Amino acid sequence: MGLAQRIAAGRLHYGWIIAAVTFLALLAAAGIRSAPSVFIVPIEREFGWTRATLSFAVAINLLLYGLIGPFAAAFMDRIGLRATTLLALATMAVGTSASLLMTASWQLVLLWGVVIGSGSGLASLVLGAVVANRWFVERRGLVMGALTASMAAGQLVFLPGLAAVAEAHSWRWAAAVLVAVLLLMLPLVALLMRDHPRDVGLKPFGAPPDAKEPEATRPQNPFAVALSALWMGCTSRDFWLLSLSFFVCGASTNGLVGTHLIPFCVESGIAEVTAAGLLASMGLFNFIGTTASGWLSDRFDSRYLLFWYYGLRGLSLLFLPYAFDFSFMGLTVFSVFYGLDWVATVPPTVRLAANAFGAARAGMMFGWITAFHQLGSAAAAAGAGLARTYIGSYSGAFMFSGLICFIAAAVVLRIGRRTEPGRPIAVAPAGA
Repeated sequence: MGLAQRIAAGRLHYGWIIAAVTFLALLAAAGIRSAPSVFIVPIEREFGWTRATLSFAVAINLLLYGLIGPFAAAFMDRIGLRATTLLALATMAVGTSASLLMTASWQLVLLWGVVIGSGSGLASLVLGAVVANRWFVERRGLVMGALTASMAAGQLVFLPGLAAVAEAHSWRWAAAVLVAVLLLMLPLVALLMRDHPRDVGLKPFGAPPDAKEPEATRPQNPFAVALSALWMGCTSRDFWLLSLSFFVCGASTNGLVGTHLIPFCVESGIAEVTAAGLLASMGLFNFIGTTASGWLSDRFDSRYLLFWYYGLRGLSLLFLPYAFDFSFMGLTVFSVFYGLDWVATVPPTVRLAANAFGAARAGMMFGWITAFHQLGSAAAAAGAGLARTYIGSYSGAFMFSGLICFIAAAVVLRIGRRTEPGRPIAVAPAGA
């Protein structure tokens, strides 16, 4: 009997082990994705590359992170969760290791943009959505909230340390730390990750005893499966509403704050390590807010949760350019308020996707919705970098991002509305 089977034979449902391993894998991937916010200023000083060039590499990374997500879901169906996760971690380790030797800006775009972006796309929140929907019937929202919060935990765990190492030594030493973390994760995933509950003789957590386990389907071409899901989504009004709102989510989080807040603080007279600590503290509140959001999405209408999340985020971003007028206390208030809201949108969005397309398709459809999230992230990362290079200020980018959050708040209220007589779409908080 293997290690996984011995653990599964105990009283703890093995789905919680899968959730824990997935959390750690996503946490490591989050550390990689958050690193550019720490590396922008040191790399700019060492090589003399413009902020627009550095932001372009980050934008490519964010774009691929989103575009690969749907194909990652198809690969999980084809080669399994474990193989896909191992491939993601190994790809990011190779890209990060090679970046230690880069000397030209095109190498930055290739390694941090293309290679690491591709690896992080395989280890995106789509992985969390597939795990939550495949291994859990009960507590699905809570699990998705916790897995989403791994992004916040990644910031909390990695950013202050990376900034301290980069300041004391160099950004290359900080990147080497990330490589070591990825290499440590590989054997853990290989030993404990499993693809389906049936692999350890179980049903999903909370499934009725007489529930039938879905039969294993014949492996299909992952690209054809992903594109077929996209076509199905393109014919759905809810898909476009979810995608538009998630585009705004990406533009107002990873692309703008996640990429440019530390450089913005440095230019405003705050030390880089202090700014990284501020972003990490937002990760702490993000962890709390996102986990709570998962709990709430099991109990309340996800549309109204999203309405409040986007509206409050918009207010916090409009406040940010003026936060420096209140010294560091103003930024502290922003970090608490914004941090609680950062990716709290994910559990309700996954819930609505599952309601609209079914739990079996939720991971794939959420992958395409996440692609729009990353399109927004890439647009904001590149746009804010261009604004800083050619206008000399970030303020307009933060104000614009805050305003479009109010548009998203209005859009989400239309999700799940009856589109034709006799065809209501379920929006109940408890998922099937």
